[in-house]
Amino acid sequence: MLSSIGIPGLILILIIALVIFGPSKLPEIGRAFGRTLTEFKSATKDLTKEDDDDRGKSKKEAVVDLSVSRSEDALKRVN
Repeated sequence: MLSSIGIPGLILILIIALVIFGPSKLPEIGRAFGRTLTEFKSATKDLTKEDDDDRGKSKKEAVVDLSVSRSEDALKRVN
């Protein structure tokens, strides 16, 4: 998406932002944008971690259920 903008386009966007917001507001806007990206990244990591944890638990439960059913089958064969 950004690859089609190019260097001249980025310079133009920066000049327009400088004219609209002024030189004193640009650092504040940049910091706010950086914090937003950091929060989004950490929230995404938390969601994927929770999803991975849920998948790991369900796999472990499936293995336990399988081993219990095999044990029950073995006991039935012995009796």
